[in-house]
Amino acid sequence: MIWLRSALFNVLFFAVYSSAIVGSVLIFPLPANRHIALIRAGVRAIFWLLRKIVGMDWELRGDASSIGGAAIVASKHQSAWDTMIFYLIAPQPSYVLKRELLRIPLFGWALRRHATIAIDRQGGAATMRHLLRAAERAIASGRQVIIFPEGTRVAPGETREYHPGVAALYTHLKCPVVPVALNSGVFWGRRSFIKRPGRIVVEILPPIAPGLSRQDFTALLERRIETATRRLEAESCVG
Repeated sequence: MIWLRSALFNVLFFAVYSSAIVGSVLIFPLPANRHIALIRAGVRAIFWLLRKIVGMDWELRGDASSIGGAAIVASKHQSAWDTMIFYLIAPQPSYVLKRELLRIPLFGWALRRHATIAIDRQGGAATMRHLLRAAERAIASGRQVIIFPEGTRVAPGETREYHPGVAALYTHLKCPVVPVALNSGVFWGRRSFIKRPGRIVVEILPPIAPGLSRQDFTALLERRIETATRRLEAESCVG
């Protein structure tokens, strides 16, 4: 039964997502907020399908007002689900993502209009300068810079080294960083066909105020995110 429900959802997921991407291409000249509104509608439709077909719902914990305006948001990344959720809980999300995605026909063109920050992960110092300049513009525009510190999806129970980009944003922009923990990978695994029923929890943790050294900031950020993520994973109930 889970396999059949997952198969039905996957077909409809790609139909909805593809329609949103094509729609975004068709309105390419319009401002970024119009594109974000279109993708937000697509995400709502996908989450409705998850709830009705798979039995997968979600819950938000913590103080959402901390990402209501300009903010740096550092989130755990376990699933493709994480790349959608901030369209619903952040007013103007600006995702940091790998530049290779921009080369995908239609999808990449649409991403260019979503106020994303595309980086070359092999670009070294030039990549860091680009990240900082783009994040400055996003923060000045009142956007929320969404960054996954581990740089890729990581399975539940695992962690990877936190990349220096988030610490560079923290020290350069002198803005608080809002950590986010979640347990999405328990229900929607990396490259997994199966989608499992249950409740994904997204927890917005207390912001880390500016002023720490890069080393102390990174240690504190990792400790907060990983501790909360392990707790959420432990309380997960898979249907």
